[in-house]
Amino acid sequence: MASVAEVKAAIDAAITQVADGQQAVRLASERLTEAQQCLGAALEGSGHDLVTTAHAALAQAALELEECLTATIAAVDLATTYSASL
Repeated sequence: MASVAEVKAAIDAAITQVADGQQAVRLASERLTEAQQCLGAALEGSGHDLVTTAHAALAQAALELEECLTATIAAVDLATTYSASL
């Protein structure tokens, strides 16, 4: 059985990995925003169904990235609370 110190160290390591993942999600979100702006500028005024679908897909991806970030923040909060209770 792991000691309390080992459990806390493992939780800290996991939180560090999540923080790295959060940074990657934030970067992906920034890049996605840039892609949306670029696509919007390039296809301004187009009413083609494929353009509309592409915009909707990018908006959905942005929403899912935000949901991912929110979920990881909650997970870190819970892990931190648990670690503090040990």
